Amino acid sequence: MKFPVSGMSEITLDARNLLCPLPVIRTQNTVEELQQGDTLLVKCTDHGVINDIPAWCRINGHQILSIDEQEYEIVIKLRVGKNS
Repeated sequence: MKFPVSGMSEITLDARNLLCPLPVIRTQNTVEELQQGDTLLVKCTDHGVINDIPAWCRINGHQILSIDEQEYEIVIKLRVGKNS
């Protein structure tokens, strides 16, 4: 799956109802298709992502912009860094 390459994009990844490590794996696979500066919204239900995705971002040069923790869903917004 290729995403638009002109300009910066905001893509949404639905990783709800997936358990660790699948949300991180799906995030990684999606980021590989994006360009530096794009943003990715990851929607999850596994609370482990609150630690796992930020740790993955630190290791891979991406930036967490926000983590919105709701009752049954977590939405993590990240900016794709130069290492993608």
